[in-house]
Amino acid sequence: MDNLFGTINSIIGSPYWMVALYIFTFCVGVLWLALVFWTFKDARKRIDDPIIIGVSVLTSLVLPFMGTLVYAILRPAEYLDEVRERDLEMRSMEQELQSLRACPSCGEVVRPDFVACPTCRRQLRMACPNCDRVLEPNWKLCPYCGQDVKVKRVPPPFDEPTELLTTGR
Repeated sequence: MDNLFGTINSIIGSPYWMVALYIFTFCVGVLWLALVFWTFKDARKRIDDPIIIGVSVLTSLVLPFMGTLVYAILRPAEYLDEVRERDLEMRSMEQELQSLRACPSCGEVVRPDFVACPTCRRQLRMACPNCDRVLEPNWKLCPYCGQDVKVKRVPPPFDEPTELLTTGR
């Protein structure tokens, strides 16, 4: 047994062992600093508040390896750019949906300037009896000429062959 402890003692006391220990310590230190730097870079991409970024980096610096692990668990799932892009996409879709309407009869999407639904032929708007400009359904007065609105509907578009079949010609 003394021979075993003597061998271990001679290995630990050798200069090669000390060099290997210094190299290992240096690599662990470099890894720790690299993780602190990674925490800083990643937190800047994911977090908008500079105080929270500072706390994340400080935690990673003070608690080697554990601070970075805690940050990796608690960090936001998305990058700030992805959040901004999603918000912009949502606003764009909302604007597009506001510019489009649904036909009350068939539910198909119709543009706001349509007079009739191209799918079911339902009249969506009426024309002013005085100036023949298209009016919104809830208007009581023509804003173009000032005429009181009487119900004069814009005729729906029709297909010639369908009209011929219904009139019997």
